[in-house]
Amino acid sequence: MTKLLLVAAGGAVGSVARYLVGVQALRLLGSAWPYGTFLVNVTGGFLMGVLASWLAHRGNASHEPVRLLFAVGVMGGFTTFSAFSLETALMIQKRDYGQAFTYTAASVLLSVAALYAGMYIARRMFAA
Repeated sequence: MTKLLLVAAGGAVGSVARYLVGVQALRLLGSAWPYGTFLVNVTGGFLMGVLASWLAHRGNASHEPVRLLFAVGVMGGFTTFSAFSLETALMIQKRDYGQAFTYTAASVLLSVAALYAGMYIARRMFAA
């Protein structure tokens, strides 16, 4: 039961953070592109890289609650593949093929690159 509560609490925090980033992105950057989803997915990739590297270098069985709370809960609630998929599908329906391709390619490539950057930075910080 504790594991479920950790995931749920983390998911709530991540979901609220995602909503706030989306609202701010819309306010600051407008609605011409799904900036909020893009930002949370790239940022989420970076943060997941930092967390995964930290857990790999410093983690042990006692860090399972940390993994559940942050990796599964917070990051699961913060990043979103379903919104990304819907936004891409809507661009395709509008026959905005160039924008759909750019959004898809940039989201995937930059999110993976951000994850590696997070892992690299964390390895440098946490490696003994």
